[in-house]
Amino acid sequence: MKSIRSIEKAYQQARERYAALGVDTEQALEKLNSIRVSIHCWQGDDVRGFEGNADAPGGGLAVTGAYPGRARTPEELRQDAEKAFSLIPGRHRFNLHAIYGEFGGRKVERNEISVEHFRGWIEWARHHGIGLDFNPTCFAHRLAADGFTLSHPDPAIRRYWIEHCQRCREIGAAMGRALGTPTVTNLWIPDGMKDIPADRRRPRERLLESLDDVFRKQLSPRHHLDAVEGKLFGIGAESYTVGMHEFYLGYAVKRQKLLCLDAGHYHPTESLADKISSVLCFVPGILLHVSRGVRWDSDHVVIVNDDLLAIAQELVRGDYLKRTYLGLDFFDASINRVAAWVIGTRSLLRALLYALLEPWSRYQELEQVGDYTGRLAWMEEAKNLPFGSVWDYHCARSGVPVGLDWLTEVRQYERKVQSQRT
Repeated sequence: MKSIRSIEKAYQQARERYAALGVDTEQALEKLNSIRVSIHCWQGDDVRGFEGNADAPGGGLAVTGAYPGRARTPEELRQDAEKAFSLIPGRHRFNLHAIYGEFGGRKVERNEISVEHFRGWIEWARHHGIGLDFNPTCFAHRLAADGFTLSHPDPAIRRYWIEHCQRCREIGAAMGRALGTPTVTNLWIPDGMKDIPADRRRPRERLLESLDDVFRKQLSPRHHLDAVEGKLFGIGAESYTVGMHEFYLGYAVKRQKLLCLDAGHYHPTESLADKISSVLCFVPGILLHVSRGVRWDSDHVVIVNDDLLAIAQELVRGDYLKRTYLGLDFFDASINRVAAWVIGTRSLLRALLYALLEPWSRYQELEQVGDYTGRLAWMEEAKNLPFGSVWDYHCARSGVPVGLDWLTEVRQYERKVQSQRT
């Protein structure tokens, strides 16, 4: 455990090192402290929700692992989220799926859900001074069992999912209105085929028509923002994904929606970071689902690696943070779920701080005059700067554990709280 005095001393030394290269650490920390990460509810309970039908067909998702202590009720999930928030510097947001409503033990069809099923979440968020984000749940349902929802050939099934998404937008707007911060409602569907399709055209035309119906009602951007999310492939949709990246890119550009870029939804050789400056030439903003793809699984806990650093650097160097909504999207049931939240969120924040602390404006100056030798030299030299001392100081000043002290708290919480869940 580091003492506050040693942390402050190390920070002052680091501040001088950075200042010598033209970087103001206080300015970087102020910027970092203004960033809100939307922490996803589904890591806390393995994407089960509270409908009572977690084993329903039409999942399209697979959560691996059986680590004990999964949240089983809204109260337990909120309790776990509060613990995670207490170990993460800054004030952040919470991201809900539609299946996380409080339904009172009654079966409520998804095209009949309303804001009343989320009053508890709104009051909880208001109490903690945080915003909420939202998502339709177009999976784990009898009407998604054949792998199609908004692009379904059956008009009745398609109508069911259109109505569900419309309801979700209304709920998101009510959340934003109540909490004084716009809710981002992100639309993702699992539609696709396991084997080679004979007709790629008609499902996409049906999806286009359905989306226009979903978004027909205008909602105030002061309360609500729409995002659409593509995917490379999914379980049971290995050969054909109706809503692939190019489809939603075109839709977001034409309809001026937020485009959701998920770090696990592209080929391993593609760079999500390189897409940011391209799509932001044409859409009003982006939603980033920060995840970590490993082979065919898109949802590993976020760590500080080259991919994450590249995303953070692009957001900072391109001055895109004000047009970017940051969220996490992973689910790992092989480790403590609160720890997964803490590791993932702190990793994203560390990557952002690293990018904010780089003398990136100097890189750009050298590049503009064609001094690529100097640019590379500065980029390499910056890797030796005492970034860790600034991060430790940020955590201490934010009143959260420094270093691995957070893990001790998670272990204690696991013994006292999570281990009692059977």
